[in-house]
Amino acid sequence: MGLDIGLPTGALAKIGASIPIQNGRMLQMLMAHEGAIMAYHDDFEKLPLYLNTGCIPIMSGMPPFEFWEKSPLVGRIPQNRTDAGVYLLSEFFGAKGMIYIKDEDGLYTSDPKKDPDATIIENPNAKDLLASGQDDFIVERVVLDYMQRAHHTHEIKVVNGLKKGQVLSALQGNDVGTTIRAK
Repeated sequence: MGLDIGLPTGALAKIGASIPIQNGRMLQMLMAHEGAIMAYHDDFEKLPLYLNTGCIPIMSGMPPFEFWEKSPLVGRIPQNRTDAGVYLLSEFFGAKGMIYIKDEDGLYTSDPKKDPDATIIENPNAKDLLASGQDDFIVERVVLDYMQRAHHTHEIKVVNGLKKGQVLSALQGNDVGTTIRAK
């Protein structure tokens, strides 16, 4: 609706930020008995404290750019959404890599839900992916840009959270899903 009435990118980002916060609140309530705590963007500097005390901080993946979101090269949809926010958080913490849990087995040559001939791309690098001209990735395009400038997080893994054992296997360092490297 925001696109239909001509809202600018920053306003769309502000509106879009409410959904991941709502999801985070529900997850925090479901995990409260395990020590989960809702950590809002204003609590960012408290994350190390929460982790050191054994809390499980639940955050919105949406970066807090909101009204300051830059306009994308094409259209008005914010380029920094939840994939970008989670990636930037991993970079902030100095993680060497991170895992995205999605509803697909990894990165494909095209959308496997629309194209039955799509094939999985197992170990690409971000630079080659961006140069490939492919228009749809399993993560937001801006994440691949960020990876090339990163100081810490040079690898992301995408696994299917709907397949039993995939997440645990990825956490154990096994070769599942797609691993995208910065270079």
